[in-house]
Amino acid sequence: MKTKINLLSFLLLIVFSVSMFISCSDDGTGDTTSPAINLIAPTEGAVLKIGSDVHFDLELSDNEMLASYKVEIHNNFDGHQHNRSMSVHGSAVKENGTEPFFFQKVWDVSGQKNTKIHHHEIIISENATPGAYHLMIYCTDAAGNESYVARNIMLSHDGEVHEH
Repeated sequence: MKTKINLLSFLLLIVFSVSMFISCSDDGTGDTTSPAINLIAPTEGAVLKIGSDVHFDLELSDNEMLASYKVEIHNNFDGHQHNRSMSVHGSAVKENGTEPFFFQKVWDVSGQKNTKIHHHEIIISENATPGAYHLMIYCTDAAGNESYVARNIMLSHDGEVHEH
C-alpha cells in the first residue's frame, strides 16, 4: 500500500513538473519585429495637385507575414509633429469655401510576406484647402506589430500631376 502511495505521489510530481515546464516555456520569442515600409511616392515635400489623383508607390515586407496597411492624409495647418506616442490632427478650418482634405483607408495584404503596391485610388477633392498636410502610412503584420512612415506634403492648385 505504501509503495502505491509513493508511486502515485511520484507520478503526480512528474505530471506537475511537466505541466509547469510546458506552461513556463513561452519565453516571448514570438514575432516581435515590426514590418518594414519603403514609401517611394509621394516623396517628402511633394506638392500634390488639388482635384487629381495621388501617384502612390509603396513596398512592404515582414519577417513573418503582413496583415494590412493604412493610408491617412490630414492637414498640418497647426504645425504638429508625429512620434510613436502621439498622433494629433490639425484643426478643421474652412477657408474661402474650401475644406481641409482628409483621407483614410485600410487595405488587406494578409497572406503576403512582401508586396509592392502601386495605385491611384486616392483622389484629392476639388474643394480641398491648399496648404501643409501629413501623409501617414501604417503597416501591421499578422502578429499585430505596427510601424509607420510620416511624410510632409503640400496640396496646391499648381501641384504635380503624374502621367503614365
